[in-house]
Amino acid sequence: MRGLSCFSRLAAPGLLPLVLLGAFPAIRAADSTPAAATAPAPAGAAANTAASRPAQKSDAAKAPSSLEKIVADRVRARVGGEVGEVRRMPFGLWEAVVDGEILYVDEGVHYLIAGRAFDLATRADITTPRRDEINKVAFDKLPFGLAVKTVRGDGSRRLAVFEDPNCPYCKRFEHDISTLNNITIFTFLYPILSDDSFAKSRAVWCSPDRAVAWTQLMQEGKSLEASAESCQDPLQQVLALGQKLKVTGTPTLVFPDGRRAPGAIPIERVEQMLAEAAGAAVPRR
Repeated sequence: MRGLSCFSRLAAPGLLPLVLLGAFPAIRAADSTPAAATAPAPAGAAANTAASRPAQKSDAAKAPSSLEKIVADRVRARVGGEVGEVRRMPFGLWEAVVDGEILYVDEGVHYLIAGRAFDLATRADITTPRRDEINKVAFDKLPFGLAVKTVRGDGSRRLAVFEDPNCPYCKRFEHDISTLNNITIFTFLYPILSDDSFAKSRAVWCSPDRAVAWTQLMQEGKSLEASAESCQDPLQQVLALGQKLKVTGTPTLVFPDGRRAPGAIPIERVEQMLAEAAGAAVPRR
């Protein structure tokens, strides 16, 4: 589930439209050279195949490594980005991991589908669990010393968030999560929107009480005093961390089980994901 996000000036948000496999026409790739000896599978046929083969496993293990490399090279040339694993799917298309996103392409990479695919026989979402697996974060290895730490109640639950102080969705999200109890929130100041974002992030970090300053700025709309030149901040380190984790928008949430949620998702969903990460029941609100 994606919430509303502010995206970096330097990084594209990726291909985000929701596409039900077989329900919409594929997006034509820029390169129009026909694939050698292979015709792209119609999207509708792919959906019907998925519906008629409910118990099948991925054919990825059967695909020759040389063919996987060929498809990966085509994706790299025609789609761009950092191409990870490429594997054949049971509904006639290929799954390609590009910049942490799941894309589906035909073997010749003439057509591309961005969005979620479903097995119509089981109604199972094929894409989301796979995306969660690929983008999983080693939560306990995050450099929490680079984050603004806010503790409420006993602080037993944990949540990490990448936020830009000028992102309106971050401000809305901060209002929403102000009702969370018994939690420790690690806020990584991630100034990706403007130079002013950098100045405000420095002002928060260099304040005597960073958690209070962050609340005043984001929830109360107060202006903070400019930081002293002598103040040492970790913003470049946080930016490097975000780039390593492919955080392209704010807010981006990271839960203790490694799952991430891009955007200002509803507070009920935050509670649910926190409970799932802890293996506990969702608390009533």
